Amino acid sequence: MSVDPAFGSPRNLEPVTDEDIAKLTAELGRPPRGLVGVAYRCDHEVPAVVQTRPRLEDGTPFPTMFYLCCSALNSAVGRMEQQGVMREMTERLGQDEDLAAAYRRAHESYLAQRNTLGDLGIEVTAGGMPDRVKCLHVLVAHSLAVGPGVNPLGDEAVDLLPEYFRGDRACARLTD
Repeated sequence: MSVDPAFGSPRNLEPVTDEDIAKLTAELGRPPRGLVGVAYRCDHEVPAVVQTRPRLEDGTPFPTMFYLCCSALNSAVGRMEQQGVMREMTERLGQDEDLAAAYRRAHESYLAQRNTLGDLGIEVTAGGMPDRVKCLHVLVAHSLAVGPGVNPLGDEAVDLLPEYFRGDRACARLTD
């Protein structure tokens, strides 16, 4: 793999505090697992994206390195999925070679970054990368954590988010 693991690193990874763990437990409905740090916060200071270890404390593989935790963001992304955004993105991957190449680079970057935390020995990353779009939640989490320019479909989904919020759109700082 030729991707520098620094490409796609979280922009502002913060240590997890006891307050973060309490907020995450409330958002998730269970204690968080495998935390490395907080990669992105909503305006209401909820740890919206966390970075996790590739293996949980009991050794179970956990290939999703960036995990979307904010319930408001999760709901908005769920509405996007219900409207067929994943299907449309997957279709475009089959038609647009440049998009497919950029998405593959995002996959390689994700894998290289995750391997700096621990190599699972598998090429599986998250969200369906590199061949399809399986989970917008993961792609949004990836883009919010690393910033624009790494995951093209994650960036598109972040740009679409305001259209899918109901009520208070101030949940996320989507224009960092």
